[in-house]
Amino acid sequence: MELTPDRLRVCLRIAFGSAAGMLIAKMMNWNFGVFFTVYPMLLLGMVPVLNRFVSLQFIGSSLLTSLEIMVLPGLLNHWPPAFTVVVFCLFLGRFLLMARGPMLLFGASGCVSLSIMLHFSSYRQFDLADMAMSNITASLLSVALAYIAYALLPNREPPVARALPAKSDNIIRHQALLGAIVATLSFTVFQTVDLVDSLSAQVATVLVLFPMSFVGAVQSGRQRCMGTLLGCALGLLTQLFLYSYYHNLLLLTLSFWLCAMVFARWHVKEGMPGVGFAGLTTVGILFGQYVSPEHDLVYSALYRMSSMTIAILLTLCCVYLVHKVLNLFPSTRHEILG
Repeated sequence: MELTPDRLRVCLRIAFGSAAGMLIAKMMNWNFGVFFTVYPMLLLGMVPVLNRFVSLQFIGSSLLTSLEIMVLPGLLNHWPPAFTVVVFCLFLGRFLLMARGPMLLFGASGCVSLSIMLHFSSYRQFDLADMAMSNITASLLSVALAYIAYALLPNREPPVARALPAKSDNIIRHQALLGAIVATLSFTVFQTVDLVDSLSAQVATVLVLFPMSFVGAVQSGRQRCMGTLLGCALGLLTQLFLYSYYHNLLLLTLSFWLCAMVFARWHVKEGMPGVGFAGLTTVGILFGQYVSPEHDLVYSALYRMSSMTIAILLTLCCVYLVHKVLNLFPSTRHEILG
């Protein structure tokens, strides 16, 4: 896809928002920096316009997820079966919104933040109140940065909104159940196995479900693998360039902005979430969550290359099996093959 001046502005907005989010989080020494780098990418990279409805969806999703993560683990951690059922219902509601369309951003951002926070909440070293406040702060900051980015880099031409495809009730039920079941299986695995450093793998198992079909998940999984490998490779190259100066916040922010710009351009030229968006979120997780004055990203990048690939392959196997089972029932049969 041709890189028009307006598409270049999209790239610049994404890179500006995510880099500014990381810079502010590092300067304020806030925890859970992944929220501050990935949320601007979701807000500026997944929706073609920014308006009050979009902003309220994004902030509302963050508030709801923070409330859920403050209440549910304390009530249900001692009763895993009930906790799993509740998590399934939470994912089902969000995937149902995504399948229907108008509230897609609310559902998508909720799935991402819920999966991240559930992953962290299973480890005692993470404070739930701090995590919830970081989530809310990051969403408010992301919306503010998005408005600043649009004010500094407005579109010259009004964006063309994509028409939502018509879906039957069977397809909507199929897509919602497919996403919710596989996301809950991912939640169960990451709750029972000690994978504290596998945040990228956890998020990848949810992001590959966003097409909400087996064929779409396979394509998304392949693209996410490629994007993650490229994102890790670029992160390692950046670390080599920075060498022992990764604690220098100015150099780190500039390096992250360049990485984000590379993948934002790739994402915009693809026209839809694919390899570019996968690479974008990968560098967002690496720089936002794992780089600090005491730690570089070499180990994190190398570990993510293997853990994410295995997680996606296992997720696709689950997607295939759930897809086949749902097609056995008339009320959840996918009328379009795949």
